[in-house]
Amino acid sequence: MLGKKRLVSLCLALAMMGSVMAGCGGASESKDSGTAPTTTADSKDAALDPIEISFFISDPGQAPTADNKIYKLIKEKLGVTCKFEFLVGDKDQKIGVMVAGGDYPDVVFVDTFTNPKFTGAGALIPLEDLIAKNAPNLQKHYEPYKNKVKDSNDGHFYVMPDYGVYYNDYQTNIWQGAAFWIQKAVLADAGYPQVKTLDQYFDLIEKYQAKYPEIDGQKTIGFEVLSDGWRDFCLKNPPEHLIGHPNDGQVVVDPDTNVAEFFWDKDYAKTYYKKLNDMYNKGLIDPETFTMNYDQYMAKLSSGRVLGTFDQFWNFSNADLTLKQQNKIERTWAPCAITLDESIQPYYQDRNVLNVNTGFAITTSCENPERVIKFFDTLVTEEWQRILGWGIEGEDYSVDSNGEFVRTPEQRKNYDDQSWRLQNMAYTLWYYAPKMEGSFADGNACTPGFQPKEFYASLSDYDKNFLKQYGYETWTQFLNEAPENRISYPAWGIDLVDGSAASMANTKIGEVGTKFLPKAILSKPADFDKVWDEYVTELHKCDIQAYLDRMNDQLKWRAENWK
Repeated sequence: MLGKKRLVSLCLALAMMGSVMAGCGGASESKDSGTAPTTTADSKDAALDPIEISFFISDPGQAPTADNKIYKLIKEKLGVTCKFEFLVGDKDQKIGVMVAGGDYPDVVFVDTFTNPKFTGAGALIPLEDLIAKNAPNLQKHYEPYKNKVKDSNDGHFYVMPDYGVYYNDYQTNIWQGAAFWIQKAVLADAGYPQVKTLDQYFDLIEKYQAKYPEIDGQKTIGFEVLSDGWRDFCLKNPPEHLIGHPNDGQVVVDPDTNVAEFFWDKDYAKTYYKKLNDMYNKGLIDPETFTMNYDQYMAKLSSGRVLGTFDQFWNFSNADLTLKQQNKIERTWAPCAITLDESIQPYYQDRNVLNVNTGFAITTSCENPERVIKFFDTLVTEEWQRILGWGIEGEDYSVDSNGEFVRTPEQRKNYDDQSWRLQNMAYTLWYYAPKMEGSFADGNACTPGFQPKEFYASLSDYDKNFLKQYGYETWTQFLNEAPENRISYPAWGIDLVDGSAASMANTKIGEVGTKFLPKAILSKPADFDKVWDEYVTELHKCDIQAYLDRMNDQLKWRAENWK
């Protein structure tokens, strides 16, 4: 299961814009040329006749206000009105209805889960010729990745990756990917220790919960395990990290042989879930953890009483933002790169990779794809990337005597205010559309989260002191140094082909995990082994080999074609 960039949610705080997502893998990679698109479409060509472009975002979200200043500027300068529909209800059901009817908006946001459904239904148009003829900036943007963006099944280019194209200098300050997160107050109370193993992590949480059974008048929750829908990577992905592997979804891949191994039934996975079983029976894990939906999970995190969770930061960053707005900085979380024992080298932070299956795609229902692609082509220029990433010069940021983009405390506060964003930033468009990451030609970061001085200046006094206790200046220093990615990384982005034996096996495997892992965690200690054995037996009734065959075939194809 993925677990990215987010892939997919309006979770990132604008103050953190520029932080990498993960995708679920949280990943992307530096662009070789380092030269930004600078060609802004001619005003006549950019504006043309007024047009409304309809978008479907396959994540929950909130529409910008009618008077949003950036969308008004886009309409004024480019003649484009953006009409957004966000996901309400079940994603699979919504996509199924859309595909069955064959009626789509102009543009859909697809991810690793929905991409096969849309492409399998023939709902997306190939982009390679459309871009070559109409979009020189996009052509330049994706040129270094022309082999990666091709669909491995038919060789066409359907999806414009939203994250992963980096320009010039690249620096990470904030970690958006997977980690075992622990409340800063827990670490401060324990004297700011280094946390290296699973046992050390839960020992800290157990002691703090015993010492402080309530936080703000509510019962302290030691650990949450989100398992709602596609976000079940919070439940299913931890074992791979605990043995020193990066986020490859539900497989671990040998970096030398490039061969995937299914890990859900392995002894090291059992070790993790037995630990959760022990912690549940000690009262550290929320009894409601497996009946919660995502909104309820976010509400509990936002209350400030959850001491720990395994998750990808982009997936819960709004809870972090809510606590900061309430000045409960000590109740926010720091990442821990823990393993089963100290002999294992952790691998949480990865080098960035292009998110090939996630981004905007143009549908067969779009009446004017040339106009739409020209719009995206204009947005990927430096002029518009500055507007989308920083806002309006003089209103949202200024340029100092050294040419560096800076913000006032009030401007930083605005960026942290979700209501302000809906009125003053084109956040949805920035988040899901093709974008520049890294830095502009003048050295300024593409978004405030990447600007080192701006990042540090935006920190609270509490966080500055917290980092100082560890001798750190950024949150990524809590993690491992990112090694070079293997060419085929990450495996979670592999298209299993909707309806194939591999895809059907993957669905059944996921259902077994969703049923039995919570049952094992919530069982009495004496019953754990019995439940685990039932789980493994049911897993082995699935066609795991068909799933692995597809994964390994594609890993081999990537290694041969992604050079």
